[in-house]
Amino acid sequence: MITAIFPAAGKGKRMGASFNKIFAGLSDKPILIHTLISFSRCNLVDNFVVVAAKEEVESISRVLNSMPGIKPCKVVAGGSERQYSVYNGLLAVPKETDIVLVHDAARPLITAKVIENVIDEVKSSGAAVAAVPVTSTIKVVDDNNVVTHTPKRETLWTIQTPQGFRKDILLEANEKARQENFLGTDDASIVENMGYSVKVVMGDYKNIKITSPEDLIFAEAVLGKKAVKKVKNHVSSALYNAFDDMKAKILKTRL
Repeated sequence: MITAIFPAAGKGKRMGASFNKIFAGLSDKPILIHTLISFSRCNLVDNFVVVAAKEEVESISRVLNSMPGIKPCKVVAGGSERQYSVYNGLLAVPKETDIVLVHDAARPLITAKVIENVIDEVKSSGAAVAAVPVTSTIKVVDDNNVVTHTPKRETLWTIQTPQGFRKDILLEANEKARQENFLGTDDASIVENMGYSVKVVMGDYKNIKITSPEDLIFAEAVLGKKAVKKVKNHVSSALYNAFDDMKAKILKTRL
């Protein structure tokens, strides 16, 4: 069994929003819905665990579990850091799960092909991440902003999600990190901290994480009218209104 975990407890600060950015509208639908529908199109993934802010769990669960076109989904509360949220999600996956994928809820442009590529590599090597080669020249600088060296561009990759692992590897790595108070920059770094090798598979340059208003403009352009129609077939206006109501309630509690 393959379970996908979606960390979704962000606050939307870089978006300039006072609510969780996954509720932001993208082609008239919340970002989270686009992400879950994209994963639902991958036949290899069986179920989802969405990790949300504690005060949002009940509302998100109610909406997602009444939505057509979304695979079985459990919603659990996150922690103070993304790493702790993923761990909470990991504890909630079904016992039958063999492979766990971790994917940013704010990456709605993911394709089934990239998801399948990660899964195939996990089956072979145990740990894999989607990534794309760096296209810009990178400089390493010291504390005085003086360039110390220029690494070879062909050795540099921009890491994306999904990141996939055998469940036992990811669980062991998270538990070791908790014991050592080690806070990784991503899930792969936690696994690397245990001494496991992580393979890189080709991602997609369009698979961006939406963190700014400019990212929304890019995502709108990528989706286009054809993709919007597909989403409208899965998501009713009533359900989108439910997300809108949820957003309003969250704003009230935070004022």
